[in-house]
Amino acid sequence: MFGNPIFAEKISTALTHADLPSSPENLYQPIKYILSLAGKRIRPQLVILGADLFGCLDMDEVVPASVAIEYFHNFTLIHDDIMDKAPLRRGQATVHQKWNEDVAILSGDALLIKAYEQLAKCPAVFVPILLKAFNKVALEVCEGQQMDMDFESREDVTEEEYVNMIRLKTSVLLGGALELGAIISNASDEDRFKLYNFGVNLGIAFQLQDDILDAFGDPDTFGKQVGGDIIVNKKTILHILLKQGLDREDLELFDAVLSLPLSESNSKVEQMKMLYGKYDILQKANALKELYTQHAYASLDDINVEESRKEDLRSLADRLMYRAR
Repeated sequence: MFGNPIFAEKISTALTHADLPSSPENLYQPIKYILSLAGKRIRPQLVILGADLFGCLDMDEVVPASVAIEYFHNFTLIHDDIMDKAPLRRGQATVHQKWNEDVAILSGDALLIKAYEQLAKCPAVFVPILLKAFNKVALEVCEGQQMDMDFESREDVTEEEYVNMIRLKTSVLLGGALELGAIISNASDEDRFKLYNFGVNLGIAFQLQDDILDAFGDPDTFGKQVGGDIIVNKKTILHILLKQGLDREDLELFDAVLSLPLSESNSKVEQMKMLYGKYDILQKANALKELYTQHAYASLDDINVEESRKEDLRSLADRLMYRAR
């Protein structure tokens, strides 16, 4: 289990007893379904950890914001799966596969509205600033998703553009989750900003680690097909770092590998990893991941609270950055 087990239990209880109507069934049943496919629930835990860092005395005041983040995250998953034409989510059929795309779109919309409903349950004095922070994050996630889709038809994506895309698509939600907790704990603007930066940099490092594991993870522990990104020509940090460093001869080989059909997937992964090895791509990607990890820890170090209060966040960050799956 990731994070604090007491906080994880609070979130699990809140989601289990979520106020979701039974009718119309095709609107609310998909929501219950996606929420039942429990992942690590890192984001809602970050809300509570952000509040705990600054000594929040009543965690029940924070739970609605935590649930709101989990609702929003799952809303994005439902819609992303439609755009990606993904058949599986957490090992189970995606919502649009189990029902259909129209149902999935509408259920996702309803889940987003439910997120705002949860935010409205937070202490009234904080609701305006919570909404401002939440709306900023929500819009940036949409911007990141659009950038990711745009990259599919581009062959000139730079390292800087890729990092900015994952910052928006993935990382700002981690930073925003922590910030919501800090707001409810009435933290100073300066400390809120530092905690947000901790989450954003941690999120960037988290996604870079995910890219690395896809190509170099242990098949027995990774939890999904190793080399999946290579097979579909996804422009991960490994792909981008390799392409920008290739000599002319290897660029021709790189293009040929990209063109290999699905029937030659094993050969494709093997040849691409051979190129990764030749150009030290694993080492370069790990160095970049470590850079953002250290940026994250530096922001956490700079927050003006007792060091003992940071232990849960440090533990969570360590487990995320050095995980095998």
